[in-house]
Amino acid sequence: MDIKEEIKKMCLEKNAIIMAHYYTDGEIQNIADFVGDSLALAQKAAETEADIIVMCGVHFMGETCKILCPGKKVLVPDPEATCSLAESCPADKFSEFVKAHPGHTVISYVNTTAATKAVTDVVVTSSNARQIVESFPQDTPIIFGPDKNLGGYINSITGRNMLLWEGACHVHERFSVEKILQLKALHPNAKILVHPECKGPVVKLADKVGSTAALLKFSINDDATEFIVATESGILHEMQKSCPHKTFIPAPPNDSTCACNECNYMKMITMQKLYNCLKNGYPEINIDADIAEKAVLPIRKMLEISAKLGL
Repeated sequence: MDIKEEIKKMCLEKNAIIMAHYYTDGEIQNIADFVGDSLALAQKAAETEADIIVMCGVHFMGETCKILCPGKKVLVPDPEATCSLAESCPADKFSEFVKAHPGHTVISYVNTTAATKAVTDVVVTSSNARQIVESFPQDTPIIFGPDKNLGGYINSITGRNMLLWEGACHVHERFSVEKILQLKALHPNAKILVHPECKGPVVKLADKVGSTAALLKFSINDDATEFIVATESGILHEMQKSCPHKTFIPAPPNDSTCACNECNYMKMITMQKLYNCLKNGYPEINIDADIAEKAVLPIRKMLEISAKLGL
């Protein structure tokens, strides 16, 4: 059996679309109908005419699709593919935090559960976080969660003083100044690309700070031929496809127990699991109706602001 051909055949028969995040394995990205970062995936989900959406990514991404498309079947190849950042912000604890700081506008990173989004005013991604924060008056008191590193970065470049939730991504937390400087010494002409979920000292080393989509665009358009990439290594697949003549070097983690900068949750999405979920019609994402009704509002707000700003 040619598993790839069978997947494509089932997609045609069932009017299904496969969507994949840049952090999934390259073979998953290659078979997907659409590959993107969190903002692009949400935008695509909102406009697709497919009957079935197969979200190859972590669980909150499937939830986002279901919230935006309640009438469609949303499948995830592995429901255990969660997100350390989303898990760092339990909805009940975040709700208590919000209640303890009345009068604040609540801005939540898209890397959150549906229940956490339900106590949020507007959702953001790393692609649009700065612009959405800046769309509010300078004196607006804001709670930003769950990523303290992204929130701190936005504070530093906007002059804001947002109140930050203490959450972080286990992959981006592992990058270190020391390891990146060691790579830079070996590749002095390489430009350093850094995701804003990284710690502040790492961000300061960057020639370009941005979302996965922004880093990809920069690597394509910049004249440099070598890049040190401080984000989840899955993005290197698309970078190399787009620029086969350039060299992309994954920044290693500062952790002797881990030899790579991969998200173990994203890598749980395999071709066999993708085949199985399309064939069997599960695992399927289902969300409590009350939570979904509340959670869709901040996502729609994000999409409305993004569209207005041309993002």
